[in-house]
Amino acid sequence: MADRQLEATVAAAAFQKAWFAGVRRRVFDERQPYAIVQADVPFEPFDLLDVPAVSNQWWAALVAAKRQAPAYLDAMSADGCHQGLCRYCSLGYASTRYRDVQPAPWGGLPTPRLLCARLTCDCIGRVFALWAEAFGTEVFELDNPGASELPPRWWELGRHEWRRLVEPHRLAFAITTLERLVARLEEISGRRLDRDALRQRLEMVNRQEEIFDAVRRLIADAPEVPVRMTEQISNVMATQWVRGTDWAIAHARAFHDEVAHRVEAGIAACPGERTRLMWVGAGLWHDTDFYTAFEQSHRAVFVWSMYLAFGPDGYIRYGLDDPMAALASRTASFNEYLHHPPWAAEWIVQQARDHRIDAALVLRPRSTKPAATGRLFIERALDEAGIPVLPIEADVVDSRAWDPVAARAAVATFLETRVGG
Repeated sequence: MADRQLEATVAAAAFQKAWFAGVRRRVFDERQPYAIVQADVPFEPFDLLDVPAVSNQWWAALVAAKRQAPAYLDAMSADGCHQGLCRYCSLGYASTRYRDVQPAPWGGLPTPRLLCARLTCDCIGRVFALWAEAFGTEVFELDNPGASELPPRWWELGRHEWRRLVEPHRLAFAITTLERLVARLEEISGRRLDRDALRQRLEMVNRQEEIFDAVRRLIADAPEVPVRMTEQISNVMATQWVRGTDWAIAHARAFHDEVAHRVEAGIAACPGERTRLMWVGAGLWHDTDFYTAFEQSHRAVFVWSMYLAFGPDGYIRYGLDDPMAALASRTASFNEYLHHPPWAAEWIVQQARDHRIDAALVLRPRSTKPAATGRLFIERALDEAGIPVLPIEADVVDSRAWDPVAARAAVATFLETRVGG
């Protein structure tokens, strides 16, 4: 059945809930340390040193999906926080600082031993400093070295030629910063990082992302998209937070096999699809039904988002003689890959061509500073490639200014007048 969820999707949701319950049990009952980190912080050293890491963005998406963000954000605004503050990165802080407003999902975040953030915008250091104050814990900051050289088609260099892709001084700086983080995690855990184990973990990450690459090709080449974008995101992100583990690889394989079965059986997410859409930007976590709203009326289906595509192109690193350098090369340019011109625009246009995209909806985030920087360049590049673009002004976790009826009407008009859906 086209409308039936993948078994892998159900398993992914169950795993995430059980995993978080396990983290809470270890923290409260066994007094073990854990960390809250930004999504672009490398998770592998935390896991290998037995300091589980919870993604700030994952938690914010969970709070938003459960429709709890407005109450926390109202409390934050009433307390005098800047109205233009990035909601995606500060919602976790709000759920801690104003925990008396309402019970947080799944019992809320316990006090971490460490908060860790890459300094990718002007406000993130202050947000994490306030969060550390609210928790009564420490924060570790990772500097974000900007690129001065931008080789074209970065995704073709990242796997094998990552030393060429990342400028030597930037790579050396990123390595030094990660070594400082590892030293702090070793102090917290009382363990030493096994570099051979790190190499093995990165090899397993490669294996996981290779599977996702095969899924991406299945979806791109299928006559009709076999699995909705929302299910792609659910299955990919459940594994990315624990990437390179046995469970993550097994789940990636299960996801791949279900998608392959659907392709072979001719099962489509939207039978009779006429328009293939791509979503550029972070997920609209407070209104994920938006992504299926145009299937019945216009036979328009969302085929692509960055979540499945970025893993294979952004994470795979071959040649792991120096695993710390390979890990540093992966994290050094996340912002450029996903947000900054010309890297982000060039990659997204190529993805649109590979997936036979008919039209693109590009998120113009109201408050997410790094994600907003290159959106106009991405829109122009898609337009120049002959792909109609509809900008969507919204916040990914803050639903207070979101008008779902008006947004759906705007997309319908766009499909009927610009795309012919």
